[in-house]
Amino acid sequence: MNKQHQGKPVYILAIETSCDETSAAIVENGRIIRSNVVSSQIETHKRFGGVVPEVASRQHVETVTWIIEESIRQAGLTLGDLSAVAVTQGPGLVGSLLVGMIAAKSLAFMQGLPLIGVHHIAGHIYANQLVHELEYPLVSLVISGGHTEIVYVESPGSFRIIGQTRDDAAGEAYDKVGRALGLPYPGGPHIDRLALESAAAISMPRAWLEPDSYDFSFSGLKSAVLAVINQARMKGQTLEASHVARGFQESVIEVVAAKALRAAEEYGAKQLLLAGGVAANRGLRNRLGELCLERGLPLLVPPLSLCTDNAAMIGAAAFLKWERGQYSSMEMKADPQLKLESWSV
Repeated sequence: MNKQHQGKPVYILAIETSCDETSAAIVENGRIIRSNVVSSQIETHKRFGGVVPEVASRQHVETVTWIIEESIRQAGLTLGDLSAVAVTQGPGLVGSLLVGMIAAKSLAFMQGLPLIGVHHIAGHIYANQLVHELEYPLVSLVISGGHTEIVYVESPGSFRIIGQTRDDAAGEAYDKVGRALGLPYPGGPHIDRLALESAAAISMPRAWLEPDSYDFSFSGLKSAVLAVINQARMKGQTLEASHVARGFQESVIEVVAAKALRAAEEYGAKQLLLAGGVAANRGLRNRLGELCLERGLPLLVPPLSLCTDNAAMIGAAAFLKWERGQYSSMEMKADPQLKLESWSV
């Protein structure tokens, strides 16, 4: 247990620049958000139909300093009040990660503060701690643009991946199907809206893989959707985009929900956590809520503002390392392939 600041609030300034959001936050004692400032680049990347790494890095450089300043101002604190500086070490786009890393190292060095590198997915999982009381052991379904994983968390900060995607992540599949349907980037929110509004669905396959597997595969489903769209075009037929969207979304939700609930039961989880950008999907939230209610299993879901990338979640996860005095060195490198299990406290 870290004895420094004993009896005083621990203020961690966290920086998140793993993809296309520039964010800085100050989190008190790993649980209270004093500020959480996010600058999104969606409008910039929308014209390209996806994130352009070089453009993302450049925008991080342009905005990270004033985002940090604004987070301190909104928190009503000064640099002298800070206990540590945390930053996303990985995974993510290497150029984007480097911008946050350099900013965090500079600030930590200037103020003589501990530096804490954080795993991006640990942040998504611990976003739930900012609004809920966690009970262990628990299972988290992490579902985002680059990740679809089932993570067993036996104790605070102890991560074990028991299921993951073998190809596309669910969020990637959403964006690719969205493009095929002519929807704006990012496609996920638009598919979710169309699916919930639709009265009918075009049946799509489910990829269950081996009977006892917790892994996922979405490439076949994505190909099936594209085949349905292309066949209709070849026949001169017009498909209702909402029917395609509902069929696709029902397939994704049925598989991820079933596997997450089976994992929670097998591992004796006291809670099921939903985490990641796709955790904002209303269809997924609603269906998981129904299934967990039937089983008497508590479902923890962050508010929408904490589902997408933000620095408050990084500050929450960093507190796990702070409590144990597990700091990073100034030689820490950005790691686009950082493994979650290697980050366990």
